Amino acid sequence: MPAPKKSVSRSLLVASAVVVSTALAAPAVSAAPKPSPTASPSATPPATMSSVGGARLGKAGTQVSLAGDAPVLPKDVSARSWIVADAESGEVLAAHNAHWRLAPASTLKMLFADTLLPKFPKTRKHRVAPADLAGIGVGSSMVGIKEDETYTVHDLWLGVFLRSGNDAVRVLSAMNNGIPNTVREMNEHAEELQALDTHVVSPDGYDAKGQVSSAYDLTLIARSGLQKKDFREYCSTLSAKFPGETKKNKKGKKVRETFEIQNTNRLLTGDYDITQYTGIAGVKNGNTTNAGATFTGVAERDGRVLLVTVMHPEKDEHNRVYKETASLLDWGFKAAGKVQPVGELVPPRGAAQASPQPGTSLSGEAGGAGEGAAGTKPVASAPQDANSGIGIALAIAGGLLVLLAGAAFLVNRRWPLPELVRRRTRP
Repeated sequence: MPAPKKSVSRSLLVASAVVVSTALAAPAVSAAPKPSPTASPSATPPATMSSVGGARLGKAGTQVSLAGDAPVLPKDVSARSWIVADAESGEVLAAHNAHWRLAPASTLKMLFADTLLPKFPKTRKHRVAPADLAGIGVGSSMVGIKEDETYTVHDLWLGVFLRSGNDAVRVLSAMNNGIPNTVREMNEHAEELQALDTHVVSPDGYDAKGQVSSAYDLTLIARSGLQKKDFREYCSTLSAKFPGETKKNKKGKKVRETFEIQNTNRLLTGDYDITQYTGIAGVKNGNTTNAGATFTGVAERDGRVLLVTVMHPEKDEHNRVYKETASLLDWGFKAAGKVQPVGELVPPRGAAQASPQPGTSLSGEAGGAGEGAAGTKPVASAPQDANSGIGIALAIAGGLLVLLAGAAFLVNRRWPLPELVRRRTRP
């Protein structure tokens, strides 16, 4: 973390798609045995799962504590595993097979980004060598990177987040001393985050034997990533210009034009059978043969920020993973404050040592490293309606990032609360 800059306030003036840690020290819990490098995901939830975050999260089936006028869970959720959590307090409002180790698909790119984003300034340039693109899996999602062309780190991260480009992941991994080193660092980072259900084999999330994660872990990883300004901005970007291939024009002059890429997160962009979700601000989707569809989303309503992860809906319907996520988000916003938590999102192992005391100064940001590492502007995210409170995702097409005065509060939390930002719609 950078040196502390902002003083603590006791009132949260603005909610953001930004995450803070759990309010209390995590209870003593146990993890299931570490994932085997060769094991495949089980066909049914195992009898013994990790209890990181609370004993109920280690149980198979749906875990929820309804009381009073709390709304019932949606009945149309078919996912093998899912979780609804308050991103700020860390409380898990409800979960279903939260620690079931399943193939993660491209949601694993959240861990890739959280691990590598701080390493390279976004202005750094890299000329792509043929070896950088070696070994990309058949049928992989690609952004369209070409050999012998030069790209900035900013370009590459846009390719990772918007198009889920395995080619962009491979190039960034090459810059990070190769795939084996990147995989090792991702596994180490997962362990630091206490994402102990996760085992990385391929950094892009492409199906690989032994590669697993869980709804609980993906939510932890997203929560960590959202601490970083660059991560928040990339995952909420609707569309961007991407460098194309250098060609000669009619006059024989070499030119390099750009082409538009759009985010594949359908809660952010909408589709013919689904609308933009009000308040959505990321995070990452995925889809492979083994994993089915997976998705982690973050959204804000009336000052409350929720994280939902959905893994492998059983119903075969177009955009089903987004529809089930939207349904669970709707439930979570209605249920917040009316249900007893069934667990919590635990802080990273090193968070206790780095935790400031209430009343001390806080760091403003935990973004990328080096010159120009922070400051990516989102192209868009879905607007809030007039009754939806402050809003973390208020821009459609070209939202302006505004730093707010007043900053934030910290009440017995383990992580510094990053600088608060807000997107306003341009006049």
